[in-house]
Amino acid sequence: MSDPAVEDAIRALAHPGRRAMLRLVWDEERPATELADAAGLSPSAASQHLKLLRDTGLITVRVDATRRLYRADLTRVAEIAAFLDDFWAAPLDRLRAAAEKSRGGSS
Repeated sequence: MSDPAVEDAIRALAHPGRRAMLRLVWDEERPATELADAAGLSPSAASQHLKLLRDTGLITVRVDATRRLYRADLTRVAEIAAFLDDFWAAPLDRLRAAAEKSRGGSS
């Protein structure tokens, strides 16, 4: 059965700008302006993308005076990675078996 929250997170990752911003906040907090510049987005576009990443739980935000600092939620990212691993496990096993069969069963 499909989890709508996982599907929303996967759709959020479909955009290259959002993936770029997520990578930038993987190890440290960064302000929105830095993320917009690094991802090549206007401040308003970056804001919309950051909102979507927050709404799907892929990033968190912390307010520090007048700045909003963003960071990847690695627990949530790990949940999405686990879902994708499970999703692809059986099809990849079948593909591997078919490839081995076509090669005469050698590894």
